[in-house]
Amino acid sequence: MASHLIHTCVRVRDIDASLRFYEALGFERRGRLNFDSAYNVYLGLPGDGDRLELTVNDGREQPYALGEGYNHIALVVDDLSQTLADLKAKVHVDPEKPAYRPGGRDDLPLIAFVQDPDGYRIELIERDFATPQDPDR
Repeated sequence: MASHLIHTCVRVRDIDASLRFYEALGFERRGRLNFDSAYNVYLGLPGDGDRLELTVNDGREQPYALGEGYNHIALVVDDLSQTLADLKAKVHVDPEKPAYRPGGRDDLPLIAFVQDPDGYRIELIERDFATPQDPDR
């Protein structure tokens, strides 16, 4: 039985662009692992583990097919408006649409989706919240 989640891995083409994006969200570089034809860069948020692994395959020029199964990873931010402003200023990234409450529900926090340089979607959630406990449908 698993005891905890260690990290999520995404494959990226331009490590510099990816690092600028994730560092603009507050991630810190934590380590690197080199292989013959690829390398991993490990990132984490302050006070947390190394939760994000960026894998770079040498010579990769074509975008990765993200597939229809992947949707997003989610991050909690203290101030969504400020985070979106910082992303715009630092890495020229805009949200997919203006911040909103999912389903128009007032009991849920504001969220917005952005994409990293490789097109991976990141959900930004304003402030931490308890996991919803809606009844089965």
